[in-house]
Amino acid sequence: MEKKRNYHDEVNKKNIEKLRELLDTLPSFCKMYFRGISDTTSSRTKIAYAYDLRVFFEFIMKNNTYCQNYEMKDIPLSVLDMIKREDIEEYLEYLSLYKNKDQEEIMNEERGKSRKLASLRSFYHYFFSNEMIKTNPASLVPMPKLHEKEIIRLDPNEVAILLDRIEEGENLTKQQAAFHEKTKIRDLAMITLLLGTGIRVSECVGLDLQDVDFDNMRIKVRRKGGYEDVVYFGDEVNDALLNYLEERNHIIPLSGHEDALFLSIQNRRITVRSVEKLVKKYATMVNGMKKITPHKLRSTFGTNLYQETGDIYLVADVLGHKDVNTTRRHYAAMKDEHKRKAAKVIKLREP
Repeated sequence: MEKKRNYHDEVNKKNIEKLRELLDTLPSFCKMYFRGISDTTSSRTKIAYAYDLRVFFEFIMKNNTYCQNYEMKDIPLSVLDMIKREDIEEYLEYLSLYKNKDQEEIMNEERGKSRKLASLRSFYHYFFSNEMIKTNPASLVPMPKLHEKEIIRLDPNEVAILLDRIEEGENLTKQQAAFHEKTKIRDLAMITLLLGTGIRVSECVGLDLQDVDFDNMRIKVRRKGGYEDVVYFGDEVNDALLNYLEERNHIIPLSGHEDALFLSIQNRRITVRSVEKLVKKYATMVNGMKKITPHKLRSTFGTNLYQETGDIYLVADVLGHKDVNTTRRHYAAMKDEHKRKAAKVIKLREP
């Protein structure tokens, strides 16, 4: 009997199918690279790499007369040795503004360029380290300098106002108000969970009923990279989830969605896109509310935890960051506040 696939397995299956579809459009030797990184890279990251490489080869076909004689999928591996450092530098400049195959204008700032260069570096490194090419020009191009972005988060009073608005449903259109009556308990539970645990929206929608342990007030989540983790929650999250489950127990889910914790109005597992839209909807209900996304709710949790504890390693652990430097980069702007606290703690003389 075939084992029943959970949400994460289904997402992974769709990603594998999408990657195979993308690989059919790329040079055939690209399949070797993706097989080579299959055990160390998530399916989602591989799709991002495939899209990035397609942009690179589209650029090469436009600017290299030799490649113009080929269909993309027929470009030979030997082309990689024809690419020089200057070509990759020109490619990065091209990424600033270009048109895709649908003639849509695409712009990339420093972070977009950095990711695409990282994809290209990984690609070249694979073939160079396996002695299939003689040169590695991608390694000679420095990564774009990334400037720290200000963390957009909700202040404590804004969190309270947002949750109040979800409960009350003020400033909604007539149609929105009708939907709100059906979904407000679910929405309050989801947003309280995101704000109270800092989990990613993909981790939230992937939760199954059996992943919630009320006895120990914790949930089991599947992190980026596929590993399982345990996240604890407080009383407010506990109450919101229990309140929602009273309603959830009276809903008959569609076939295949019986285990899902959070259901859409169509009684199927809610999607990441749906959560993003409802967060945006509720943010617009609050006058002067910052432009927020589910990730901003995660930033709000991380910021609050760091302010309360000053422990960057704890924040990294709770947020599921494998590398504490990732957390440190995100919350670097808060260092001055802790430095000020340190100055006030030290007493040279007793008063």
